[in-house]
Amino acid sequence: MQSLQPDPAARYRNVLEALWRIIRTEGLWRPMRGLNVTATGAGPAHALYFACYEKLKKTLSDDPNSPEAVCVENMTKPHDKMNGGGAKELHEETRRLCGSAAGCVATLLHDAAMNPAEVVKQRMQMYNSPYHRVTDCVRAVWQNEGAGAFYRSYTTQLTMNVPFQAIHFMTYEFLQEHFNPQRRYNPSSHVLSGACAGAVAAAATTPLDVCKTLLNTQESLALNSHITGHITGMASAFRTVYQVGGVTAYFRGVQARVIYQIPSTAIAWSVYEFFKYLITKRQEEWRAGK
Repeated sequence: MQSLQPDPAARYRNVLEALWRIIRTEGLWRPMRGLNVTATGAGPAHALYFACYEKLKKTLSDDPNSPEAVCVENMTKPHDKMNGGGAKELHEETRRLCGSAAGCVATLLHDAAMNPAEVVKQRMQMYNSPYHRVTDCVRAVWQNEGAGAFYRSYTTQLTMNVPFQAIHFMTYEFLQEHFNPQRRYNPSSHVLSGACAGAVAAAATTPLDVCKTLLNTQESLALNSHITGHITGMASAFRTVYQVGGVTAYFRGVQARVIYQIPSTAIAWSVYEFFKYLITKRQEEWRAGK
């Protein structure tokens, strides 16, 4: 649906029509194309992300010069005249800043591992894609465009994911303050907050996702109509999208993107909070039993 100049047989008005026509004309399993390469890339990408995130968050928190450590120290000083609620609120704010900084850095590693998989996945998912297997796509891209083609959209991916994660985390934390102010393990609040946070972040960053898709696929019809050679860089992608479809082209596929992100972020947050609760509970039980 993000194609700038789709084939006449691949022009869809909405998500349901797209799904129905894809299944009817290309087969039941066509919407699942690219799943294997996505799963292959997601494993190491998320492992790097959460390992880096937790390590950096702990490092920032343990650093005596970090904002969070300074805040905690000030909160415990006898002469601190801040009221308890204000001190706690400031502590929570600085803790979130440390987490946000760690998440931004972790995104660098996550996208470095995931970007090649995204390139292959999106090329396999294009209408009338000539690739039937992941290995065929990887070989063709490597031989025809070189290794750099797998990272042509890396800067755009980072430009998209950093604000995406910022909006995502801020929205999730805001909703948790309303639905779960005690910050206890509450599956329903985690699912609802995660789903809403993903939807807001996805809608806000759709223009960047459209540009990333163009960089990854190098859509032939758009290239043949407006530019020769390969599109490189976010600025070039933004210009091409505007030349082909105007301002509305930046929001092509926004409905599908939001629908995709709602269950994705809801599952991610609920699983994360569940294992966080489980691990914390077992650690407390182990300490109590010593």
